[in-house]
Amino acid sequence: METLTIQVTNQNAYSLLNELEKLHLIKVLKKESASSQKLSDRFAGKLPLDAAKKLQDHIKQGRDEWDM
Repeated sequence: METLTIQVTNQNAYSLLNELEKLHLIKVLKKESASSQKLSDRFAGKLPLDAAKKLQDHIKQGRDEWDM
């Protein structure tokens, strides 16, 4: 069995997919719709402030080394 991702381009396709599922030919897997939330907002506060500061300092240091 293979899992495929499809893009529905016509509303009638949903009824066809539903019928195929009723015939046990396919199984429709529901996917959560993509969030319109920005990644920076989504992950804000996930890293402790001290760890975030150390990480930013390390990144800045690495970038400065490339400029030399």
